[in-house]
Amino acid sequence: MNIPAKTSHFDVIVIGAGAAGMMCAAQAGQRGRKVLILDHAAKLAEKIRISGGGRCNFTNLDVTVAHYLSRNPQFCRSALARFTPAHFLDMMARYAIPWHEREHGQLFCDDSAQDIIDMLRSECENGQVSWAMPCKLESVSAGSAAGERFILDTSHGRFSCESLVIATGGLSIPKIGASPLGYRIAEQFGLPVVAPKPALVPLTLAPEELEIYKELAGMAFDAVAECGAGRFRENLLFTHRGLSGPVILQASSYWQARDYGGDDGGSQVTVNLFPAEDVRQWLIERARSKTLLGNLLTERLPKRFAHAWCDQRDWNKPTNQFNAKELDAIADALSGWTITPNGTLGYAKAEVTLGGVDTRELSSKTMEARKVAGLYFVGEVMDVTGHLGGYNFQWAWASGHAAGQAV
Repeated sequence: MNIPAKTSHFDVIVIGAGAAGMMCAAQAGQRGRKVLILDHAAKLAEKIRISGGGRCNFTNLDVTVAHYLSRNPQFCRSALARFTPAHFLDMMARYAIPWHEREHGQLFCDDSAQDIIDMLRSECENGQVSWAMPCKLESVSAGSAAGERFILDTSHGRFSCESLVIATGGLSIPKIGASPLGYRIAEQFGLPVVAPKPALVPLTLAPEELEIYKELAGMAFDAVAECGAGRFRENLLFTHRGLSGPVILQASSYWQARDYGGDDGGSQVTVNLFPAEDVRQWLIERARSKTLLGNLLTERLPKRFAHAWCDQRDWNKPTNQFNAKELDAIADALSGWTITPNGTLGYAKAEVTLGGVDTRELSSKTMEARKVAGLYFVGEVMDVTGHLGGYNFQWAWASGHAAGQAV
């Protein structure tokens, strides 16, 4: 993908050809702006391609501000209201892309994530967007001539533009090219960056706790997990390193956020092993049973986990041998199993990055830096992080659309 010969000045240059970058470039181009989109990667939108098991969980039917974390929690409201899941579905309908709904309102392509990539590329072509891929960005500097606010030196030569959009993503999944480029550009122009951390990522357990559950790798069951302000109900999965599954990935954003906005985070994750009923009443009804507690719990939990959990607490004896106070303690433990993770599997296994360019320095309407005219940020590079389930793609579409309408 190359730029037209002898072209060096553009109205808009977008750095990053991912979800947010292509959406922004397409919108700007279709408004008549002369747009260049450049990316260091040889393959287009790898993060879209691998998402959702290759079918791209491209949005969610239920999108609200409450589904996002940020130190500026209301920042995402405006863009999300102006470009909704319905708007994205309308775009897909124009391209006849089939899709389906799964649990919790998650929407996926019927066929392949490539359908989304092809659609966005076509939208860019409809706006006569130029491409430079692969293209190494060597430097960005402030311009001096009218209409040339920014000068970019690249492996394809020097370019200038009036508006510069940073759509470089976060640090998650480095094997497909994630880098801190966007943060460096923000800092170069005096914008603060909220320290990035892995999010939607498996949690690891300390060796002594891992020893107890090491034989359970691959086991999954329904649970509620809470951490700070986050509360979720989905499957919990044991791994060789600790805990994963959708419910843990969701909680991990808040665990990582234990210093992120004060009361919203926590260093522990609390798991309710009986998410669907009153565990105290359930135990009272079985208090006279001669069955081992571990065996009794297999009515609701996988057998190996039930016994390992009871053995750890020395509770694997006939249920009728527990007194009322002990049954209360068991009920509390079942509804509030407290886990203290000792880390995460890092950016390599994280689906997104928590933190990023501080949105308090950006316009919520246009995504433009308040103190640097013509400099915009879209997508994951910003301090806006969605829950698992299509929310981060919806933020990419919404923020990219907002900037694309403004540049």
